[in-house]
Amino acid sequence: MRQLALVACVVLWTLTGASGLAQTGIVSPKEQFGFAIGDDYQLATYEQLSAYWQRLDQQSDRMTLVDIGRTAEGRTQWMAIITSPENHRKLERVKTIARRLALAGDVATAAEAHALAAEGKAVVWIDGGLHATETLGAQQLIETVYQLVSGEDAETRRILDDVVVLAVHANPDGHDLVANWYLREPDPRKRVEGNLPRLYQKYAGHDNNRDSYMAALAETANMNRILYREWYPQIMYNHHQTGPAGTVMFAPPFRDPFNYVYDPLIPTSLDLVGAAMHTRFAAEGKPGVTMRRGANYSTWWNGGLRTTVYFHNMIGLLTETIGSPTPIEIPFRPDRLLPSNDLPFPIEPQTWHFRQSIEYSLTANRAVLDLASRYREQFLFNIWRMGRNAIERGQTDTWTMTPGRLAKLNEEARASGVPVTASGSGGSTPPSLFTRVLRDPALRDPRGYILSADQPDFPTAIVFANALIKAGVAVHTARETFSVAGRTYPAGSLVVKTAQAFRPHVLDMFEPQDHPNDVQYPGGPPIAPYDSAGWTLAYQMGVKVDRILDAFDGPFTVAQNELAIPPGTVRGPARAAAYAFAHTTNQAFRVVNRLLAAGDRVERLADGRFLVRSRAGTRARLQALATVTGVSFDALSARPAAGRVLRPVRIGLWDRFGGSMPSGWLRLVFEQFEFPYEVVYPAQLDAGNLGARFDAIVLVDGAISGATGDDSIARSPRPETIPAEYRERLGAVTASRTVPQLKAFLEQGGTVLAIGSSTRLAGLLDLPITNKLTESVNGVERPLPREKYYVPGSILRVRVDPSHPLAHGLADQVDVYFDNSPVFALPADAAARGIAPVAWFDTASPLRSGWALGQQQLEGGVAIAEATVGKGTLVLYGPEVTFRSQPHGTFKFLFNGLIRSAN
Repeated sequence: MRQLALVACVVLWTLTGASGLAQTGIVSPKEQFGFAIGDDYQLATYEQLSAYWQRLDQQSDRMTLVDIGRTAEGRTQWMAIITSPENHRKLERVKTIARRLALAGDVATAAEAHALAAEGKAVVWIDGGLHATETLGAQQLIETVYQLVSGEDAETRRILDDVVVLAVHANPDGHDLVANWYLREPDPRKRVEGNLPRLYQKYAGHDNNRDSYMAALAETANMNRILYREWYPQIMYNHHQTGPAGTVMFAPPFRDPFNYVYDPLIPTSLDLVGAAMHTRFAAEGKPGVTMRRGANYSTWWNGGLRTTVYFHNMIGLLTETIGSPTPIEIPFRPDRLLPSNDLPFPIEPQTWHFRQSIEYSLTANRAVLDLASRYREQFLFNIWRMGRNAIERGQTDTWTMTPGRLAKLNEEARASGVPVTASGSGGSTPPSLFTRVLRDPALRDPRGYILSADQPDFPTAIVFANALIKAGVAVHTARETFSVAGRTYPAGSLVVKTAQAFRPHVLDMFEPQDHPNDVQYPGGPPIAPYDSAGWTLAYQMGVKVDRILDAFDGPFTVAQNELAIPPGTVRGPARAAAYAFAHTTNQAFRVVNRLLAAGDRVERLADGRFLVRSRAGTRARLQALATVTGVSFDALSARPAAGRVLRPVRIGLWDRFGGSMPSGWLRLVFEQFEFPYEVVYPAQLDAGNLGARFDAIVLVDGAISGATGDDSIARSPRPETIPAEYRERLGAVTASRTVPQLKAFLEQGGTVLAIGSSTRLAGLLDLPITNKLTESVNGVERPLPREKYYVPGSILRVRVDPSHPLAHGLADQVDVYFDNSPVFALPADAAARGIAPVAWFDTASPLRSGWALGQQQLEGGVAIAEATVGKGTLVLYGPEVTFRSQPHGTFKFLFNGLIRSAN
């Protein structure tokens, strides 16, 4: 009977919709905009959405509009809170219950949790617009909000009574850019999507969905605050496009692997919500929705808006839906016409209109909200149960099962002649092997982590801690000196305990990821992960961490807000000839750039330290800098020997029409560390005379992407189809036009810093630097096949020559972010040819976190190298040393190369 009632409710809402039973006095989108949401060739802009939501806020007692912060371009980022008027009157109580159940610390018993769950309301986040070119997301959000504030049908009223909906716009800047770009064509039937002139998020573009554990972007920080520090929704739904070819939508559940550190209630809850979605689509006669291996999406990776929530005990939903304001065709895909477990209700090829995609999105939203209403108490209790499980695991000895540990068990079993039971066979493996291998006390999960305040780059440790705090993790600071496990730590050290509700996220930021060997068949090609395979943020940022395996305590205070960098000092006599400061912190480069901008004389000493000559007001300026950067300065009474004089570096940062995400992220890094830069486009490089404008040119990953360096200019839009202001951005780096100008720039004394794929420049310049990762097939050198070598985004360790100027301030071993990155082979007479290795792989097992199939192939390969070209310098960075602005531990490789370029 309950199933019949559910189907009847679905059919009733489908037949009536918002228009059939609508609250009077609420203006509709068509009345507001002059067109209905989903009409062909029409898009509402963010400016229009903002005005509309403010109007609804005035008209409806179901909605409260909240300003959650500014965007990168200064717009207001809006969130609409939608629930019944009665719930609005007790909203703070609802919010408090959600927080207490999610954090679980002061709710000690299941009985108390059940009581709070009975009183509380489900909190469901629904967003739109994150990827602005996926125009459906923002448009469906407009329609969803309207239907919730205006609907008078029984289902809507029940949902509003049981659920608080957080309708969040995820990317206001991109929404306006994309909508206005589409609408610039006055003839609606000539409007087409695509060919944006720049990134639709100022720095990250599409990568704005890769920032959730770092929160380097303004919009991410705004949303993280709502998710992890204010509202703690049990369910969050992140709308995306586009669906797999031959379908309309991908919806949960997801394919394996899922991550081993979060609670088992996450994958089972995803199955529950996914079943509700697919059932409703079938009940409403909406075919074409696939799941699991119908697409590549998994729940392994942490870092996306919907994936980071898994590590916070929240149910993260993703749909990928077809549709465009310009009508499209669903292609004929015979392989998607036979019903299967992953596609139970196929769709036939046909013309598809935007309103149909809006209707599918509304169905998905309704399915989620209906389930949240019906299972309100269970979802509230379950988030407490997951949080409580996490706290209890952090208070006891626990072990995380990983593929690597099971592989070790198999190895030991084979070595001992002990049978290992295969899946599906009878019998069992001797329990003694389980205890000896999988319950080794040394392999316990930590009870906590300590970041000592006396580490070489403590300001970067503060940045790391703030990323945790922005993600809702409890971080403590030490009020005074304390000792743990035989080591004494200074006051100000940072402590992160694992006995907290968000323990999965804590482990994921500190511990290595061990991605399974996910291949199509034994010995076959690997199945690419959805994003990175390994990302351990502590490794990427190069912070020094002590893992504490036993319970501990001390004079600790939990940080209530983001931490300030502890101020540095200016030490020594008031009358000084110069001041020296260390090169071990990233903030030292910010100091250098600010001093140079102020006209101070800054030098670099042979040991890598920096020196600023004293003049009127120098000490006061240094004291101010010490306060904000944490850098300390030592006054020198005697005038030291002259070092290498530095001057403001003139940086040319490559970009292209449409925008490069690696270039955008690097713009953010340059601004954070106050490097002056100018964006330079291919046509400007082709024009030559580069030395008159630049000391250094940075070619990020993707600047040179073809085997010959000739990017596909054919993919660029025709100049006459875009506004004149953007035409200078067209073009590509080519072997025929650009490389000769770069060579001339180098030979005349310039510096080119090439990252990732752009290191192909070495071959285009005929330097004797080759690809290490090849094999000979019939006498021809070819790249290693994926069956033999494959390293998707992971953390690897390299050996470093810290005496090399590019490596000043770094240790002799450094973790780098590596994504099938270039690895170089240098000739035996490299030094005589002016080529020097800076970082290389000195072991057959460099993997630190992630997945590295055939990693032994890397041994002996060079990761970072420098080559003399004429009077200039070419620097080659195989790994992406500034990837998504996250690997602060490798920033110095680039920073050192930049400041030494200005001679």
